[in-house]
Formats: sequence, C-alpha cells, structure tokens
Amino acid sequence: MATLTTSLAVLALSLPSISHGSMLRVRHTPTTPNTPNAPFNFLGCFTDQGARTLGGASLVNTTGMTVQSCTSFCSSQQFNFAGLEFAQECWCGNEIANGGTNATATDCNFPCTGDSTEICGAGNRLSVYWNGVPPPPPPIVVPSVGDWQSLGCFTDSVAARVLSVGVNVPGNFTVEGCTQACFTNNFPIAGVEFAAQCFCDTAIQNGGAPAAPADCNMPCSGNSTELCGGPNRLNVYNFTGILPGPPTAPPGGGNNGGGGNGNGGPPINVSPVTGQLAGNFTYGGCFVDNAHGRAMLTQLNDDPSMTVETCTAACGAKNFTLAGIEFGVQCFCGNTLIQGAVGGEADTCNMSCGGNSTQACGGPNRLSVYTSNGEVIALPVPTPLKENLPGKFEYQGCLIEGADNQRVFPLYQIVSQSNTTVEGCLSQCGAFGYPAAGVEFGQECYCGDISDVTKTSLGFAPESDCNIACTGDPIHLCGGGRRLQYYQWNGPLNDWKTPANTGRYELLIGGVLVPLLSTLGINNKVAFLEKSGTSPFPNTTGAYELDLSLTDDFTKAWRTMHVKTDVFCSASVVLPDRGGRQLVVGGWSLDSTFGVRLYTPDGTEGVNGTNDWEENVQELKLQRGRWYPSALVMSNGSVLVVGGERGSNDIAEPTLEILPTPEGGPTFLHMDWLQSTDPNNLYPFLHMLPSGNIFVGYYNEARILDPVTFDTIQTLPNMPGSVVSPLAGRTYPLEGTAVLFPQHAPYTDPLTVLICGGSNFGIALDNCVSIQPEVPDAQWTLERMVKPPARIAAQTVPACDVLHALPDGTFLIVNGAHQGVAGFGLGESPNLQALLYDPSQPVGSRISILNNTIVPRLYHSEAMLLPDGRVLISGSDPESPQFPEEFRMEVYIPPYLNEGRTPPSFTVDQKDWDYGGSYTIHVTLHHGTTADMRVSLIAATSSTHGEYLHDRLSSILIYSFAFAGNSMGMRTFFPEFTCEGNTCTIVAPPNASISPPGWFQVFVLDGPTPSHSNWVRIGGDPGSLGNWPEFDDFTRPGVGPL
Repeated sequence: MATLTTSLAVLALSLPSISHGSMLRVRHTPTTPNTPNAPFNFLGCFTDQGARTLGGASLVNTTGMTVQSCTSFCSSQQFNFAGLEFAQECWCGNEIANGGTNATATDCNFPCTGDSTEICGAGNRLSVYWNGVPPPPPPIVVPSVGDWQSLGCFTDSVAARVLSVGVNVPGNFTVEGCTQACFTNNFPIAGVEFAAQCFCDTAIQNGGAPAAPADCNMPCSGNSTELCGGPNRLNVYNFTGILPGPPTAPPGGGNNGGGGNGNGGPPINVSPVTGQLAGNFTYGGCFVDNAHGRAMLTQLNDDPSMTVETCTAACGAKNFTLAGIEFGVQCFCGNTLIQGAVGGEADTCNMSCGGNSTQACGGPNRLSVYTSNGEVIALPVPTPLKENLPGKFEYQGCLIEGADNQRVFPLYQIVSQSNTTVEGCLSQCGAFGYPAAGVEFGQECYCGDISDVTKTSLGFAPESDCNIACTGDPIHLCGGGRRLQYYQWNGPLNDWKTPANTGRYELLIGGVLVPLLSTLGINNKVAFLEKSGTSPFPNTTGAYELDLSLTDDFTKAWRTMHVKTDVFCSASVVLPDRGGRQLVVGGWSLDSTFGVRLYTPDGTEGVNGTNDWEENVQELKLQRGRWYPSALVMSNGSVLVVGGERGSNDIAEPTLEILPTPEGGPTFLHMDWLQSTDPNNLYPFLHMLPSGNIFVGYYNEARILDPVTFDTIQTLPNMPGSVVSPLAGRTYPLEGTAVLFPQHAPYTDPLTVLICGGSNFGIALDNCVSIQPEVPDAQWTLERMVKPPARIAAQTVPACDVLHALPDGTFLIVNGAHQGVAGFGLGESPNLQALLYDPSQPVGSRISILNNTIVPRLYHSEAMLLPDGRVLISGSDPESPQFPEEFRMEVYIPPYLNEGRTPPSFTVDQKDWDYGGSYTIHVTLHHGTTADMRVSLIAATSSTHGEYLHDRLSSILIYSFAFAGNSMGMRTFFPEFTCEGNTCTIVAPPNASISPPGWFQVFVLDGPTPSHSNWVRIGGDPGSLGNWPEFDDFTRPGVGPL
C-alpha cells in the first residue's frame, strides 16, 4: 500500500485558495453576451497572425476578461466587431481585416481570465463577436493618384529593401500622402507597406518582384478604404509625369520607412534605446515572437503613445525584469522569454514607437526586449514532464476529453492563471487520494480516478495536441485545448477492502416520529425527540421511548412522553449522576433556545417506566439562547455548552457557558474564534484530552482550550478540506462527524481525533482527516473514503455520513448524502452504502465497503449502538419533495454478528467504578478462550444530525457527511484485564482526564463477536449533578455510590 507522506499533503494543501466559481466547470460553447442597445452574436473563430485582424481599440485584462466586458468595451468605442484572444486580450474593429479568415472552431479554446466557462480565443486566434452592423466596403488598391499609377503588390525584405529610401508622411497615412512625399523628393517610384510605412526609389531594387495581390491586405492607417501593402509587401506606384528635378535623399537619410508623425518632418531612423533607463533597464536585443508561441505572456494595454520608457517603467512597477515592445504600441512583461523564443536580426525590430518615432518598438512578430538585471533568459520549447514526478505518478500521454463537451474529470478542477505546474497538480491530487490527474489549457489541474478516463475519454491524441506551457512552469507542457497532459499513479493509492461478509440492513420497527435526537438510556431503552412541526400527526407529543425487547409488537414497543419547548437543533449528553439522566439544551427559537430539559430513564425491559421529560424555563435555563450548540461533560463533572446562534439562522452566539450555572451573575465567555467563523461553526466538535485540556474543532479550524479559563493554549493547523479548496468545512452546515480513536491501556499513546466528511459548500467531502493534537508539531493526516459506486451519478462524490463506534474498535459509516449541505431541501443523492473504518490498519487501508440500504437518510438522521452490538438507524427530515419524512427504524447487522457465531455473555459484580479500581466480571465464551478475549468500554451517548453527544465512546458509529454531525467527544477504551478461568478482573481507566466521568457500556468480545453489554458508571459524579437543579419539579437522583 503506497501512501503519500503527511509533508507532501501539507505542501499540496498550501496551494493558493481558489474561488468557488472556478472549481466546478464544464467547458461551454462561446456565449452570446447581452450588450445594451447593441447585441453582439458569436461570429466564429478567426485567424490573427501578423497584421491585426481587428486593428482598432484594444484592452487587456489579465484577471477579469469576459465576453461581456470585451463586447461592452468595443461597443463603447463605436466598433462593430469584438474579438478575444490569448484569454486576456480584447480587440475591436469595424471589419475583418488583414487577411483574417475563419479557423476551426476548436482552435479557439482558451478560457477567459474572468470567466473560465467562456472561450477567449487562443494563440493567434480570435473569438469574434459582431453586432450585425454591416462592415464598410473592403479596402481597395488605389489605381492612380494623379500621374501615379499602381504597379501592383511587390515583395520586400527588411534585410534588402526593394525601395531603399524611407520617408515620413505628414498627417494621416494614406497612398496620396506617400506618393506626394516621394514626389517632393523627386523619386519616380513610391511604395506603401505595413499600413503606415512609405518608401521611395528610382527603380525597384534587390530582386523585388510581383507578389500575389492578396498579400497586400493591410488598410492604410489613415484611410481604411485604401490598401497600404502588408507584412514585407509593398503596394508600388510609378510616376508617369515629369519630375521637377533630380532625386534627393530626405534630410537625415533613412531606410526604414516612415509613419505619419503629424509634423511633416523628414524621414527618421529608428533605433533601440541603448543607454540605461529608469529601473536599470537596458536593451537586450531583438527577438522573434510566435516562433513557437507567444514569447511573453503578460500583455499590457496597447498604447498609441507607447515609448520604450513607458513600457519598461510599467513592467518594472509590476516587478518584472523583462519588457518587450511589439508592433509599435504593444508592451509585454515577464521574467523570461518562453516558448523557444529565438533572437532575430537587429534590423527586423524596425517599427517606430507610437509615442516616439525615433525609437524602435519591435515589429511584426518582433520584440524589442529590455532587461533590468542584464540577462535575457530564453527558455526552450516546453515539453511534457516525465521524470522526477511526485509519489508514484507516471506520464501516460496527451488525453482527449469526452464527447459532447464531457469532462474526463467532472468534479475537481483547480485553476491558477499564474502558477499551475505538473508537480503541484500531481501533489495535490495524490495528497487527496486521487490516482489520476491531468493538466489542461496551461492553467487547469484536474483530479479523479482511472475509471473516469476509461468511462469518458475518447483516447489519446498526438503529443503535438498538448502544446500549451504551464503558467507556473513555462518549460513544461500543461495540455492543450480539450487535451489533458495525463498522469496516473502506478500501484494502489487507496486500498479499499471488499470483504465477503459485509453485514446487512434490516427493518426493526415502524416509527411514530421522525427523530431529531436519539439516546440509549441506562435502562436499555431508546429515547427519541422530534422537532415541532415535523410529524404529520396532529396528536404527536414530540417525545417517545422505544423498548427494544418489544419491537415485535408495535402496540407495546412505544411509550408516549412529552416535551414543552421545541428541541430543534439542540444538544444532548448523558450525565454521570446516579440516574444517568439525559440532558438536552438549546432549541429552535424564543424560550426553546434557553431550554434545559432532563429525563431520568426508568422502567425495565418489557416494563414501561413512568418518568417523563422535565422542563421549566422560568426556573432553569441557559444564560444565552442557543440554536445548534454543542455540549460536553468535562473532567470535573460539569457540563460545557459552546456556541450556536441566538435562534434559527439568527446572529451568532459566540460564547460558552457552564452548567450548573455558577453563582455571581453572568458567567458566559465570549470567544473571538466563534465570532469570526460563524455561520460555519455550529455543532462544534468537543473532546476532553488526556492532558485535561479541551479540543475544539469548528468550521475548518481547531484549537486546544484551558479547561478552567477557556483561554486558547494552542491553535492547531487548519483542517484540510476539498482537493480544490481549503475553504471546505466540517461543522454545521457543512457538517461532518468527529470521534476519537480507541484508547488502549496503559493509555500512554497520543490520542487521535478523527473527522470524516463535511462539504465544500455543496459537494460533500470524500475524505477523513485525523490529528494527534497533543504531539509536538501536530499535523493532519488525510485519507480518502471510497470513490462513487457505479450507481451514483458522475457529478456526485461519496460522503461520510454517520460515524459510530462498534464494540470491536471499528467505526461504522452510514447515512447522509453525496451533494449539498445540511438543511431543509439542501441535500441530494442520498448515500445508501455503509462503510467500515478500522483505525488499527495502516493509513489508506482502513476502509471496507459494506452493504446497502434502500432507505435514504438525509438531514436529521441518527445512528445508535444498541446493547446487542447492532446499530439502530433512524430518522430523515429533509423537507424535500424528492425524499419523504422517514418513520421507519432500521438496524445494521455488522459483520461480527453476521457469521452465525453465538455471542458471549457475562455478568458484572459491581456497577460503580472508581478510577484505577479493579472490578470482577464472570464470562461465558462459546468459541475462544479468555486468552483471546477482549473487553471494550463505550460511553453513553446521544445522537442528533448524526452527532454523538458525549465525550467518551469505546466503539463509535461515524455519522457525518455534508449533513451529519459530530460525536461531541466520543471515545473507545480497551482496558487492562486478567482472567482466572472464567472470572476476569478489569482495571478501570486511571483518571478523569483519560476518561471523564460517565456511564459506559461494557462489552466482552469472543473473537470478533461482542456480547450483550452491561452498564457501569466510571468516575462517579464529581460535579454533584445528582443534586441539581434545586427545584421541586425536577427529579434529583442524589449523589454518592449506586
């Protein structure tokens, strides 16, 4: 079994947080934006190479570009076409110009930086939108200007000019302006090139020859109805009249061609700035852009007044060491040149800057590059990363996504526009238990299972299809358009067991209520409470008790009880007093949020008791009203009540208080950490630690509190969340379940807290995390649960539902849902499968897949360990049209009761145990001997929302999910014992820190099979709860031995 180390998981979890909107995306076809008064419609994917297809206004937004923002910008600039390119660029125009043509639709495949569900072109590809206004007539070759006659389109080269004399053209650049400039200097041949360059000569030089007319396709910058050559192409004109004199070179000479500078001056040579600029920038050379792809990715907005100084200053201000200028008006920034950028001939960077006609600002696909550190590092063409991969990942190839826009990995996407790397993606996927991973579009990381690939992918594509560099590692490839650079873990990453004996569900009895709270009493009967308004029966009392010995007779099994206020979302614990009273605190609204309710279990198996719930808010109440609080019996025997809200979905109640309420006025304490994490911290997890301190887990945070002052002793690391987001949470309403690993005598091993399930604000967490909070440098360990079975739709994930301990030290996982959060109508895709978690196995090998039920159990469902080792499963109150209110009571028969073995039995001589005392039991075994026997102790608990409301449990059911709850401190003990014959002596846990006082079920295990339990009390009643409350209408069992 191969597992990633904790350090790898921690490294992976330190990735930047990702917004929720970018996590779960299915690639969409280009959208039609809604631009007021000028609706734009998608026209298609168009080429954009060399001269601009849309040459008007432009906008760059590296983090927020969307189709809507681009079309709105172009509309505001009075342009009829809008095009998006390179994910972040917006270009405007009134026509498809300069030879731009339709490309294959899938060529446009870059997600927009502001909305990853939209397409914003690609490299040299524009996603073009049009508002329906007809474009102007296309530009034409001007046939003649006075005595100047067109000779057609000719070749040209920067290295060997066909017309050797470049001149400036005053004002707007046109054919008329260029021919006039050549006439003024007595040249009979004139040529216009690249929309804004004018050349003159006495004859065509250097082998210039006619070219295809379509090559001269750029409109003049000063008159878009005329053609002014193209890249390395001249529209040439011959003067047929008589010149007034011999040719004269323009003042200052020149051979680069002049753009209009508006001043009518002579032609100007352009050159790079060779001196030192602000920020220590110096000229680094002329480089070819788009030799293999864009050489610099960070592009600033085009600036008609661009100068070398403005571009270098802008890049320096953004802490980049390189600045590149192209096409006279474009500025790019970076720290390296990428995509195999190569040096170009110096004189190919020959376009004057828009704001300074003496400075060279690149050219077509040429960058004038400046450096602030004296270095220009050009990285090679990126390649797939195949060596030194994290864990046991191996490269598989360039994988095609599914048909009809289906994602191979539909759930888990991480987008980073600046730091996606293959290593980071694989580390994150591996740390969360996903054996298949892929990177796409340069910036997207996906995690999933190998079966996802088998099910959805169309197979492998040529390696050349994966051609986009990683945003965080430009020398390695991160997929392409709908192409994944695909990696797979070699070997088992999750060793999920599929035992032959899976146990089974059985119907126990029909119910009379939909429980909110269930508690096994020391009378071996289960007390149930439901919230007001749940039952469809008008005569319901909201409180009933089930006699487990009478479940074959519905009319006798249920006893009617009563509560006075609404217990909706209250907390419950079993007190360590002589009567084993059940305490319920908090509730729905008004008086019920202050409610303190007590019930003393009575009666025996087959015989009804007479006690009922006792409550009087005028006499006994909490100091602060609480909805969704947690409760904990502390080591000193008093009850800690923590958190909640002041009523249903009301403001936070970020305080804690003690019961019985201390004298001396208000004693509740404000907790900043509860205030800052509301509303995601309800039903916080509470556990007493062996040191006597208190562990508290809430939302995705955890800390250790002093049990006297409740000050924070230590803030623990945040809990890992979802593979796509550290913001996922574990407590209500995101709601997982927390329990404690079993403790074995002599109780010297560090205590482990286990938390399973939760939600990433809609998608249930499919992992468990654990920590030993009192070891130095405590860190969380993450284990993935089970991938979705085939019956579960692809958009769901497995969830942890109810965690409940079992007598053999394992945990049963049942109930809940795969999608949603806790609350009415907020959950979907019920979890019907039971799992078994065995903490004695290695990390990654602890989960076994058990049997299925047919009964969905969502919000407000419970699980409770019964005295015979079965697990009672009840409730489901989703208030959803899809799922009914659930009255049926089931039991789960764990594997240890499904082998046909006869359970052992035992009697116990004394039921009131002191810490460290020795106590005798008499056992009857049917299969093994006392040498192989085990003894376990399980604390009395209450269950609500899948929560277990007590600090000690020796065998736990885990009930969590995206609606589950917590154990409120459950713990399992395997005490020391010795035997002589069938008489055995058990040594009780040593102190109240190891085992806070309370009632426990004692189980004897003959091999795997548990006995029927017996109840004992350990630690007495140190808080004298038996004398509380001092009101005549409450039953007080008193203090002292049983």
